[in-house]
Amino acid sequence: MITAWFSLVVLCWVLFFVLEGFDFGVGMLGPVLGRDDHERGAAVRTIGPFWDGNEVWLVAAVGVTFAAFPAWYAALLSGLYLPMAALLLLLAARGVALEFRGKGDGARWRRRCDTALALSSAGIVALWGAVLGVLTHGLALGADGEVTGRGPARSLAPLATWPALAGAVLALFAAVLLGATFLALRTTGPVHARARRASVRLGAGGTLALGAAGMLGLSRPVLAAAVLCLGVTLVARHGRELVAFGATAVGVAGAVVAVFTVHGDVVLRSTLDPAWSLTMTGAAATAPALRLLSVAGAVVLPGVLVYQAFSYWVFRRRVASERVPS
Repeated sequence: MITAWFSLVVLCWVLFFVLEGFDFGVGMLGPVLGRDDHERGAAVRTIGPFWDGNEVWLVAAVGVTFAAFPAWYAALLSGLYLPMAALLLLLAARGVALEFRGKGDGARWRRRCDTALALSSAGIVALWGAVLGVLTHGLALGADGEVTGRGPARSLAPLATWPALAGAVLALFAAVLLGATFLALRTTGPVHARARRASVRLGAGGTLALGAAGMLGLSRPVLAAAVLCLGVTLVARHGRELVAFGATAVGVAGAVVAVFTVHGDVVLRSTLDPAWSLTMTGAAATAPALRLLSVAGAVVLPGVLVYQAFSYWVFRRRVASERVPS
């Protein structure tokens, strides 16, 4: 049962990073690919019906992690409380930018909201990427399962490691590529054309950068990511937007699964002593608690999945970004 709940935790985080990933990417790309207020508005409308529903998976992922693996949740959240607080503030700023964009009448007001949306989206993606990098590197866990250290440095120092920095850069690239392929899939007109060109260029750039990094480090996962980027480039160039978006989403999902399973049954590695690392069994809730959670999860999670699939079906038509002559 512990393995099943760990799989469910990973699934919730995968859904969050994939679904919110293209939201964040569209937020960053909107001011770049939209040349005027009308085109930027078209980009924002592609995520309008979905972004708040996609955020449900963040609540689900955090909630399931807390309920099924409380020791893991406590160590991770207490060890990174300042980055987590910054993430909450950025998520709030992004939500305000999206909700308030249509409340003002002037183009200047909407331009400021678009800028706030782009900056907050970039900050969220970079911080989440850094947190995923920290998960691969580990935290300074003591023998009692608590992160050692005092003051702000206790939660900021883990972000100053090369895995965290690499995670931030890779997450920004992945979110922008997801956003570009999603905009190419969901729009018509000039935004569609620019998003398609951006997908090809980003895919080609990712192929070269990841290929070089994989060759230098002889890293098979990085080489696999380079091959995937090459595939996205080719299908995007031939106008297969759905395949390009699906391949990018699969790549993001695979990266998240790799991060969560890179240390086997160790869910949070101790950088001080491997013996102090948190394992699935050591971090899990009691068996009666997991059984009770199973009953609740069997009712709630399928309902959320069905609702989201229905909303994507209802709003499946492309958003027009070209102007209609009056």
